Amino acid sequence: MSADFWFGVEVFLNGLMAGVMYSLVALGFVLIFKASGIFNYAQGVMALFAAQTLVGLQTGLIPFSHLINAIFGTEFHHFGQAAPDWWIETYSRGLSLLLPESLSLSIAGFLGVYGPTILAIVFAALVMLFFAILVEKLVLKHLVNQEPIILFMATIGLAFFMEGFGELMWGSDVKTLNIGIEQGGNAWFEENTAFLGGEDFYGFYLDTLDIYATFIAVALVLALVLFSQYTKTGRALRAVADDHQAALSVGISLRTIWVIVWTIAGFVALVAGMMWGAKSGVQFSLSLIALKALPVLMLGGFTSIPGAIIGGLIIGVGEKMFEFLIGAPYLGGATENWFAYMLALLFLVFRPQGLFGEKIIERV
Repeated sequence: MSADFWFGVEVFLNGLMAGVMYSLVALGFVLIFKASGIFNYAQGVMALFAAQTLVGLQTGLIPFSHLINAIFGTEFHHFGQAAPDWWIETYSRGLSLLLPESLSLSIAGFLGVYGPTILAIVFAALVMLFFAILVEKLVLKHLVNQEPIILFMATIGLAFFMEGFGELMWGSDVKTLNIGIEQGGNAWFEENTAFLGGEDFYGFYLDTLDIYATFIAVALVLALVLFSQYTKTGRALRAVADDHQAALSVGISLRTIWVIVWTIAGFVALVAGMMWGAKSGVQFSLSLIALKALPVLMLGGFTSIPGAIIGGLIIGVGEKMFEFLIGAPYLGGATENWFAYMLALLFLVFRPQGLFGEKIIERV
């Protein structure tokens, strides 16, 4: 095979990994739309807020420090962090009571390096749970049986509120999120694939962070599918998605289901914000990843979890391969910015419900 062929394979693999990331963002939309019929405009801002909270907790930022300093004239910004050596020593003392010394030192070393990040992820997930409870109590509870456009407008207001609240809480500066995964080309893939295309091919360039993100996203998607299909709560979610009134008649609490769904969507937003934030920094543009999820939803359907996955893969691979085969050689490049939306427009014309969406039949 020629080097050009293997370059195409490399582009295809990168497209698959990008598609998995798009699917991850789209899943948040699908989960909320299935359970409540709400198109959650705030999903992208939820990812931004979750990433801001994670990096704030990880680096020891004091919430609302800018506001506190402006009011009281103080100069507080960080709680202060203990040195990793101190953490390692503290962990090893506790673990040595239960485990052999060599094993306790190894585990303590791991916790000393990754412990703050793990704790920050746990606390950020709890923040998203608290956010879901507040949304249900302060917003959704008062909008039961309202028109879909009213619910949609409520999520727009929620998005702008979260965006401003997040900046007030953690600051508006661009933040670097380090989750302990290296970025850049994966040396193992480059070394073990360099022989495929002869002297003109130097191996597949696959970003290490993208590889990890792909495995994390796949694991999360599988967990959501298993949860939806094989748990009592998952079956209740699907019952609510099918018919709200029928679900209420058999004793399923809509309010509880909405809290669960928004919590899961918040956790999905946390994972998406963590992966995208580590890749491009935690900044306002992170909230715009929701725009890339819209073509995915139009292809896969707004009510289908498998559709979100397959739609994301189609968009990811399609935009990369179109750029490689047509965009760069014939159109001057930069086709990735609009290819997904053109493909979505075609689906809106010929199959508006998407590949896996339910066909809408209205009787006149």
